[in-house]
Amino acid sequence: MELALALPVVVLVLLLVVQLAVVARSQILVVDAARAGARAAAVRAGAAQAAARGTPGLRADRLDVTEGPAGAEVVVRVRYRAPTDVPLVGVLLGEPVLAATVTMMVEDEQADVG
Repeated sequence: MELALALPVVVLVLLLVVQLAVVARSQILVVDAARAGARAAAVRAGAAQAAARGTPGLRADRLDVTEGPAGAEVVVRVRYRAPTDVPLVGVLLGEPVLAATVTMMVEDEQADVG
C-alpha cells in the first residue's frame, strides 16, 4: 500500500532529475555555441551567427546570436530557449532561457604571415 502512494512521487522526482540533466546539457552546448561564434567572429567579422547555429545538439530556430562591435575584441552573446520535453515535468518548468557571453580578441591578419 505504501508503495502505491509513494510511487507517483518517486516517478515525478526521477522525471525532474532527467529534465534538469537535459537543461544542464543544453547550457553546456550554449557555452560551446558562444565560443564557436566568438572564434569565428575573431577571424572573420559577421561569422558568429553561422558558427553558433552550427553547434550540434541545439535547435537553430530556438537560438538567438548577437555579435558585438568588432574593435580589438568581439563579444558574442547566445540565448537559447531550452525545450522541456520530459513528460509532466516539462509542463511544470516551462522553457528556461539559457545564455552565454564570450569575448575574444580579434585576430590580426598580419600575425598569420611568416
